[in-house]
Amino acid sequence: MFKGSMVALVTPFKSGKLDEKTLKGLIEFHIKSGTSALVPCGTTGESPTLSYAEHERVIELTVRCAAGRIPVIAGTGANSTEEAIMLTRHAESVGANASLQVSPYYNRPTQKGLYLHFKSIAESVKIPIILYNIASRTGVNIEPETFAKLAGIDNIVGVKEASGSLEQMSRIRNICPRDFLLISGDDALTLPVMAIGGAGVISVVGNIIPKDVAHMTAAFEKGDIKKAAELHYKMLNLVKAMFIETNPIPVKTAMGLMKMIDPELRLPMCEMLPENKEKLVKAMREYKLI
Repeated sequence: MFKGSMVALVTPFKSGKLDEKTLKGLIEFHIKSGTSALVPCGTTGESPTLSYAEHERVIELTVRCAAGRIPVIAGTGANSTEEAIMLTRHAESVGANASLQVSPYYNRPTQKGLYLHFKSIAESVKIPIILYNIASRTGVNIEPETFAKLAGIDNIVGVKEASGSLEQMSRIRNICPRDFLLISGDDALTLPVMAIGGAGVISVVGNIIPKDVAHMTAAFEKGDIKKAAELHYKMLNLVKAMFIETNPIPVKTAMGLMKMIDPELRLPMCEMLPENKEKLVKAMREYKLI
């Protein structure tokens, strides 16, 4: 159910408010383009700057528009366990298929604290929980041994791994149950992660080239390694351009250039530096997106 090209949706804004019409259009675009799951309200969706009402509305709207055609993995993590439980219960109540739970940021819990945090959230709902490990954002790494312990909880089903370490991911794959999902959290590592047993990617670049990301993961699953590698290398420069500045600044800028959204960001996210925008435009032109 959770494999292939899963896209971390941007949250479109217009004049400071949620642009619901554009969000609906993006959901249809992804369904038609072969995206295998949608992930609203993650890092790419600027969740830290969404109000509770907006957060809930984005998830409700995504579930309603997806209408069961593809799964919705709702970003409902927080650095407060109580807040994460509240958001996750809401996502479950409106029909989300799973929850993405980022490790608590800023307060930097111990491995025991991480275990207890995720355990409490998982026990508060029935939907599957996918953990999200990204120490560069949160300040704390979830160790493979902690994943192995968490995998013993029935509805904790996998991890979006954005540590950047294939060694760590290999250790997770090695010591966790075979059905515990390893999902790439880094577009540049999707193919290597799948090669060590990963299920796919929660993608940023998939916002603008969903068909290519979907085709790459599907090619690997079918055993067409040559085709998967061709697509991997085709996308590599564009993927690099997506992280010239902090995500989601470049991808929203790209979507604006492609007339997909109004590229509005919320502070503290801001407009790209001109020299970085030039690099992004160059990569997009090479890819024939503009």
